[in-house]
Amino acid sequence: MEDNKKKNPLKTFLTILISLAIAAVFMWLAFRGLEFNKILKSLENANYFWVFAAMIFGLTAYWFRAIRWNLLLEPMGYKISNSNSLWTISFGYLMNLTIPRSGEVARSTALYGVEKVPVDKSFGTIILERVVDFLCMLLFLGLTLIFKFKAIYSFYKYADIKVNPDKIIIIFSLLIIAIILFFIFKKRLAKISFLKKIFQFIDGILEGLKTIFHLKQKFKFILLSLAIWISYYFAAYLVCFALPETSNFTFADGFFIIVVGTLGMMVPASGGIGAFHFALKIGIMALYFSMGKNPEIGGEVGLSYAFISHTMQLVIMAVMGLISIPMLAKARRIKI
Repeated sequence: MEDNKKKNPLKTFLTILISLAIAAVFMWLAFRGLEFNKILKSLENANYFWVFAAMIFGLTAYWFRAIRWNLLLEPMGYKISNSNSLWTISFGYLMNLTIPRSGEVARSTALYGVEKVPVDKSFGTIILERVVDFLCMLLFLGLTLIFKFKAIYSFYKYADIKVNPDKIIIIFSLLIIAIILFFIFKKRLAKISFLKKIFQFIDGILEGLKTIFHLKQKFKFILLSLAIWISYYFAAYLVCFALPETSNFTFADGFFIIVVGTLGMMVPASGGIGAFHFALKIGIMALYFSMGKNPEIGGEVGLSYAFISHTMQLVIMAVMGLISIPMLAKARRIKI
């Protein structure tokens, strides 16, 4: 136990350091070849009324997500309050600003503190949420392919994405073999004490994943999932009206922007810093290119948009996260 305590701080420090290094590299890539003064001037001329309007949709997504999580926990016999759901989600997002992907565990742990839902079971529902969110993103990607195929092709060209199909097939084949072997030897491996605890945790996660088949309100779950992503869409699209250079972007352009921004946020950098900016720089360069405009100007516009949109997201995460700490502490005292 003492060794673990000594190792954990170092591991945490290295994780934060690596995520910050990734953010720094992407930020350097984002700024490379651009004039920062032009971006600053663009930010000074922005209409921040639209940023405030976008922020409302960003906050609305939190509430829809809180209600949806309650629906996922219900089939396992847990009826939690929407407020506790909201503040644990907010706390999880706050933790993601420090260590990438740590928010999921922090969220489950915080929920256990106020509602006594086992961490493994709530963690399983969070994984399920990620699967559903991925499907929703694919829906937006499909809409982008339909309405903005030229921009997608331009993004592919500018990002210089290279995919080796053979490597992907090998990776998926090895993964499938590993899963098959796991189920074949699971009973034998479970006799080993430390593996037994791991399997129990995995079983809890699987139980959480199965909840989607036992939902009492499937239609409501689908509506809430769509509502979350519609809120994300307007949170991203309304920011376009804050800048004169992007104020003429269409609804279809909004589909493209949310897909590009989501891809940027998936990079394991602290709070998506740098990666989001680079993705939007390349993305709006591609949009400009597909419109027959100068892509270099599009890069400057993309960074201006990214700074406004990302800062708005950070403010929401920081404010909601900081509020969640006393709210969760209060809820924990009430439960005691």
